Amino acid sequence: MLKIDNIHVYYGAIHALKGISVHVNEGEIVTLIGANGAGKSTILRTISGLLKPKTGDLLFEEKSLLGYGAQNIVKQGISQVPEGRRIFANMTVLENLELGAYIRKDKKGIADDMGSVFKRFPRLAERKSQIAGTLSGGEQQMLAMGRALMSRPRLLLLDEPSMGLAPLLVKEIFSIIREINETGTTILLVEQNAHMALSIAHHAYVLETGRITLSGTAKELAASEDVRKAYLGG
Repeated sequence: MLKIDNIHVYYGAIHALKGISVHVNEGEIVTLIGANGAGKSTILRTISGLLKPKTGDLLFEEKSLLGYGAQNIVKQGISQVPEGRRIFANMTVLENLELGAYIRKDKKGIADDMGSVFKRFPRLAERKSQIAGTLSGGEQQMLAMGRALMSRPRLLLLDEPSMGLAPLLVKEIFSIIREINETGTTILLVEQNAHMALSIAHHAYVLETGRITLSGTAKELAASEDVRKAYLGG
C-alpha cells in the first residue's frame, strides 16, 4: 500500500533521514521504533506532506505523493494522529470531530462515522459538548484518533499515541489501535513503547540517527537480543 523508496530529508543543513526505505502492506500494522531524534516522526511528517524529501520517492497505492500538499494527502486516504495530540483546545469535542471530516461532503456517511467514533470511544460521546482542552490526556488522545478516523482513511499514521499516558490507559489505547486495524484500516505506528508496539504490529523497523538498522516481523524483532537490550529493558 505504501512504499517509501530511499528518501533523504533535511531540516536546513541537518540530514534527518538518510536513505530510508519502508514498505507497508495493506491490512498490516507496521511500527517504527527507536530513540528520540532517530527520525521516526520525520518519516510520518514526510508522508503527510509537511516535509519534502530531497531525493527518493513516496508511493501510495503505486501513485507518487511527491508534490502533493498536506490537504491533498488526506484526500488520497492518509490521515495522521500527530505527536502531542494537537487537538483544537478551544473547540468542543464535537467540533473537533467535525473538522476531521472537512474534506467530505457525504452528510449521511459523516453522521454514520460520527456514530462509529462515539461507539468506539464512549467517553467522547459523554463529553461531546465539552471544550476539548479540558479533557484528560487519555481522552484527548482518543479525540485525536477519532478526529483522524473522520476522514475515513485507508492508512492511519499514529505518532507516539501512548506518550504521557498512565499504563492502564496505554493498554486501552493499544487495544483500540488493534480494533481499528481489524476493521480494515492499515496503520503505520511510531512509538517509544517498543514492547507494546511490537506486541500488536505485524512488521517493524528500528531507526537510529536517520537510518534503518533492523527490520523484520514484529516477532523477530521482539526476539532479537539487540532490540531487547536497547528497547525492551533487557
